[in-house]
Amino acid sequence: MNLPKRAEDAHSALAAAFNTGDLATLLNMYDTSGIIVAEPGKPASGHEQFEEAVKAILSMKGTMEIKTVYCMQTGNLAIGRSEWNITDGNEVQAKGIELMRQSEDGTWKILIDHAFGAEG
Repeated sequence: MNLPKRAEDAHSALAAAFNTGDLATLLNMYDTSGIIVAEPGKPASGHEQFEEAVKAILSMKGTMEIKTVYCMQTGNLAIGRSEWNITDGNEVQAKGIELMRQSEDGTWKILIDHAFGAEG
């Protein structure tokens, strides 16, 4: 399991886990006490809802690319802004915002993932 040791590596780690279909790593990248918005207007929280959201994303079976627009860190918190897309013959693309927190083991977990948070 390749969990990021630097906040600025969270986006690339997320894309790598998606592209290999690694559900365990994807779930471990999130702090499930937070919020994930995998579909516009549908926030989810708690382990079961996170798992459902991540499985729905994985069901797209495409290739994910994530560009880090910025990542700013202070102490054990960081905020990232991303531009991402998933291509599988069709393309889903958006601009996201992610709040990350460093865990006691030094890895970074996404506490809030608003996949469409920087749209228009």
